[in-house]
Amino acid sequence: MKKSILATAVFVVFTLSGCAEMRRDKNSIAVDVVNQAAETVQRFKGMPDLKVFADHMPTARGIVVLPSVIKGGFMLGGEGGNGVLLVKTDDGSWSPPAFYVLGAASLGIQMGLQDTEIILVLRSNGAVSAILDHQGKFGADAGLTIGTIGQGAEISTTTNIGLDILAFANSKIGFFGGAALEGAVLARRVDLNEAYYGKGATPRGIVYQGQSQNLHADALRAALASK
Repeated sequence: MKKSILATAVFVVFTLSGCAEMRRDKNSIAVDVVNQAAETVQRFKGMPDLKVFADHMPTARGIVVLPSVIKGGFMLGGEGGNGVLLVKTDDGSWSPPAFYVLGAASLGIQMGLQDTEIILVLRSNGAVSAILDHQGKFGADAGLTIGTIGQGAEISTTTNIGLDILAFANSKIGFFGGAALEGAVLARRVDLNEAYYGKGATPRGIVYQGQSQNLHADALRAALASK
C-alpha cells in the first residue's frame, strides 16, 4: 500500500510539473528555479515569522529551497514543485545546487489550490544522506523527523530538539498545512541537473565532489551566506 501511494506521489508531481514545462527548454527551467530560490531565501529573511530560519544556517548540514509547491485536487490530491538542494562544505560555504522535485499524493475529502514556498533546513547528516542516496521520504516511518513552521507559528526550542528537518513555509495562495509534508518524497531531476551543468552531472557529484559549476548559482549561494 505504501509503495503504491509513493508511486502515485511521484506520478502526480511529474504530471503537475510536466504540464507547465512542456514548451520550455530544461536549461531555462533550471535557471528560473535557481533564481526563484534566491528570491525565496531573501523574502524569508524579511518576514518576521520566518526569518528565524537563518539562525539555523550556521549548524545546518544542508538546505532544500522549493520556490513554488503547488497542491490541488478533488478527492485525490497531489502536490509538487521543483527545488534545489545545497549542502555545507568543509570550509563552511554552500555547495552548488542540485535539482530535485517534491511530490506527494493523498486520498480523502479535499478540494482547492495552494501555492507555497518552502525552505527545508537539514539538521543532520542522515537527512542529507537520505536525500542524496535514497531520494528522501519525509516522516517518522522513514527515520526522518520533521517539524513545520509557518507564518504566525512560534518556534519552541524544546520541541525542535532532535528534529532532522525544519520546514519553513509561506503560502502565496491558499493555506498550507504542515502535515502535508508527511510521506512526501524528493526525487532527483536528472534532466535539470544535466541541462544546468552538463551530461553526467549527479547530485552527489554536484554538492560534494566539485564536478559541476555554474556561475548563475552564485546569487543563491550568496543569499544563503549573508546575514
